[in-house]
Amino acid sequence: MHELSVCLSLLEQVERIAREHGAERVERILLRIGPLSGVEAALLTHAYPLAAAGSIAEHARLDIEPAPVRVHCIDCGQESEASPNRLLCAHCSSYHTKLSSGDEMLLASLEMSIPEEPSETQEPPAAPPSP
Repeated sequence: MHELSVCLSLLEQVERIAREHGAERVERILLRIGPLSGVEAALLTHAYPLAAAGSIAEHARLDIEPAPVRVHCIDCGQESEASPNRLLCAHCSSYHTKLSSGDEMLLASLEMSIPEEPSETQEPPAAPPSP
């Protein structure tokens, strides 16, 4: 199951981003996974708790959105959605297409808890009482 190693790599990226922003913890991870990526979303979901244990994202919710398969047609120049097993142009039905998306796994967004910094504005000292 290579999804565990995918999760470990994902968490390295998530932890790096969280550190850059001074986050205390990661609340939510949103991934977009294409059907031609070679990553099974269900297996990734099952591997995530094991990979995330003890990390800043241990309690984060992992949400996965499917990414559409899109092709660019070499014959008519149009871009259109296609099915994973039928990469035909939706405009002219040509099979001379180039895959433009659907084979990726993308970290789309992170929701993090970042501690508030103490206010730097302080009240001026009170004036001494008049004699």
